[in-house]
Amino acid sequence: MTISLTNTGKRFNRDWIFRNLNFQFSSGISYAITGSNGSGKSTLLQVIAGALSPNEGKVTYQDEITKLPVEEDSVYQHLSIAAPYLELIDEMTLQEFLHFHQQFKPLVPMLTIPDIIAVTGLEKAAHKQIRYFSSGMKQRLKLAQCIFSNTPVLLLDEPCTNLDAEGIALYHQLVTAYCQNRLVIVSSNDKAEYSFCSQQLQMNDYK
Repeated sequence: MTISLTNTGKRFNRDWIFRNLNFQFSSGISYAITGSNGSGKSTLLQVIAGALSPNEGKVTYQDEITKLPVEEDSVYQHLSIAAPYLELIDEMTLQEFLHFHQQFKPLVPMLTIPDIIAVTGLEKAAHKQIRYFSSGMKQRLKLAQCIFSNTPVLLLDEPCTNLDAEGIALYHQLVTAYCQNRLVIVSSNDKAEYSFCSQQLQMNDYK
């Protein structure tokens, strides 16, 4: 997947969050969207995801294999996102949630759901309702839901939120093992979260 932003801008009421943004994201490369708190990192990520529409310019998507454009109403099939503001279904157990998610977005073919649970270190919580998870356990699940979805694009917004040192190490292990040859975009102002990214987009350049 190639994602291109052309003269893209987003505002809320009269306040522009960013403007005149020209950038291309390509498969097999990891990008960091950086900037201070309130600079518009999450807003840009949601525009890339198609969850928010730009007020000016455009965002286009192209399938790397077919070289054909991807229509906006089907972009969601090609990407997965993990973000602090996205909620989990608290009434479900971990195992139920992953089975439910799999009905809408297939998981990577090389791992079963028990494998995914084991890789993320949540075996003891497989049959526990998510409402009883700690904040760190919930973040591990959000990362698993995103990284193990069989999509070419991964959007990670502050991916280490609520993670301890062990969880942060797990995050980097998952990126190394399962994100090669995929388009990864990390929104963060913490270098520990995007140290593996080879390219960087600084939000302050587009004010």
